[in-house]
Amino acid sequence: MSPQPPRIRVIFGALLLVLLLAALDQTIVSTALPTIVGDLGGTSHVSWVVTAYLLAWTVTGPLYGKLGDLYGRQLVLQGAIVLFLAGSALCGLANSMVELIAFRAIQGLGAGGLIVTTIAVIGDVIPPRDRGRYQGFFGAVFGVSSVIGPLTGGFFVDNLSWRWIFYVNLPVGAVALVVIGAVFHARVDKVRHAIDWLGVTLLAGGLSAVILFTSLGGNTFRWGAPEEIGMLAAGVGLLALFLVAEQHAKEPLVPLSLFRNRIFTASSAIGFVVGLALFGAVTFMPFYLQIVKGESPTGSGLQLTPMMLGLLITSIGSGQLISRYGRYKVFPIAGTAVMTVGLLLLSSLGEGSSTAEASLFMLVVGFGIGMVMQVLVLAVQNAVDHRQIGVATAASMLFRQVGGSIGIALFGAIFSSRLAQHLPPGGGLPRSATPEVVHSLPPALHETYVHAVTLALHPVFLVGAAASAVAFALTWLLREVPLRKTTDIGTAAGETFGLEEAA
Repeated sequence: MSPQPPRIRVIFGALLLVLLLAALDQTIVSTALPTIVGDLGGTSHVSWVVTAYLLAWTVTGPLYGKLGDLYGRQLVLQGAIVLFLAGSALCGLANSMVELIAFRAIQGLGAGGLIVTTIAVIGDVIPPRDRGRYQGFFGAVFGVSSVIGPLTGGFFVDNLSWRWIFYVNLPVGAVALVVIGAVFHARVDKVRHAIDWLGVTLLAGGLSAVILFTSLGGNTFRWGAPEEIGMLAAGVGLLALFLVAEQHAKEPLVPLSLFRNRIFTASSAIGFVVGLALFGAVTFMPFYLQIVKGESPTGSGLQLTPMMLGLLITSIGSGQLISRYGRYKVFPIAGTAVMTVGLLLLSSLGEGSSTAEASLFMLVVGFGIGMVMQVLVLAVQNAVDHRQIGVATAASMLFRQVGGSIGIALFGAIFSSRLAQHLPPGGGLPRSATPEVVHSLPPALHETYVHAVTLALHPVFLVGAAASAVAFALTWLLREVPLRKTTDIGTAAGETFGLEEAA
């Protein structure tokens, strides 16, 4: 890796802190979900606590990418941090599931800017040949946050309240805001711009309708009900109108010319399916650990650590190897294969399985994830013109987030409908209960409830494995091109950040 100016290293450290802020909130909620559902109710809507966050992040990602390209990344990043912190404070004050879901959406509006902008900045200043190493550290941040998140969430649930999983963002965010303001000074050219608000509206409406169709099907409405058909038709129609609007937009949210790039198209398709498999299946592991195996929230956070350790190892390792050899295609192929095996193993977990088995299977899933996520972003950034790095990065990540949002909604619908099927009517069994309430049930009722939860989780992991297998097939379509050794920018890296060039 070529040496970088000291100031850029400071900026890189600040960007890691910003990324940690958003990544932490993806995972800190997981171990608290069973308790939140028991406190606020709404088992059939549990997936929306995560889906609302991901959906808002998904829809605004391309917009942030465009705003960063047009107005400069510093102002966009600072605004995203403030919005994220406001959403965090409101989530901590929520008194109903509806309020929590709405405030999680506000959080997601900020998170979309944090993640897309930080990754796009690396595309500005680091050559693609060296970028794999930096992307590896970004992957490591997700890994570290994934370890810290469940543990922190479990600790707060056990010792304080689930509300503190949101309040903890405030001091971390304040530090990130101060550091970014102190070291990140980007130059911005004053130019008149056109923002594709019509595209934003159509995309948001279309994705929301599709996800509502997925999450409500089989629960609130039967599949094939008029309401379901209407939501699906609305979603497909709005997304079709979005494509038409993008053809005529002066500065489109997602330039359709990107889809003529085979690498972008293949990476986006892989990211969509991987996101569906990963976010959807892994979100429900705490239900198995806390309800079936009787782990505390903190204990379930510890049990999730092997998966994050596997992600950490392969994310950094693959980044190092890519920077050394300049080849990347083998990693998504191997990663999706390993993910498929890991999710199949998770689907075999039962009431008699040991926590050691669960940890080993999650380690396998983590090994697979670490070889896929950041490599796809690197491949896209290497394949597009520098002027489109921001919007291409955001668009590529959009497909992963759309997959994640649909996956969580789909698996949430599968879990809640199967749980309702396997719980006998009446009999004093709760439909929404904290793990503590479940474990306080009389032995016969406890055994019945645990068995129902186990049976409801099996298809979640099986569908995740099937989706991962599809992603494996798609990785063979990813074309590999040599990684560039320059950023291809007309402005020096120092000028990009308002730094003085060395004499």
